[in-house]
Amino acid sequence: MNLSPCGINCDACPLKEKCGSGCQQSCGKPFYIENFGVERCPIYACSVNRKGYKTCGECAELPCRLFYDWKDPSMSDEEHRQAVNINVALLKEETIQ
Repeated sequence: MNLSPCGINCDACPLKEKCGSGCQQSCGKPFYIENFGVERCPIYACSVNRKGYKTCGECAELPCRLFYDWKDPSMSDEEHRQAVNINVALLKEETIQ
């Protein structure tokens, strides 16, 4: 499984064709990041650049405030919470293996 630092399964993402191989390969700059007014995904920047992790699954603060604050505006609050829960579960599962 190709997990991004935030736990999105890039292999199963419907935007994979547009995005390529995911955040790890684009260094936190997926094609849609410019729509958010930032140069790099803040979750990627924290996990990989600042803390030196491959994913947030290595971080004792998982899930941190960034997971809840960094929200796709097309999702409802409930959809976002569900996505965070799924991503956190995937990250924890990968870390255990």
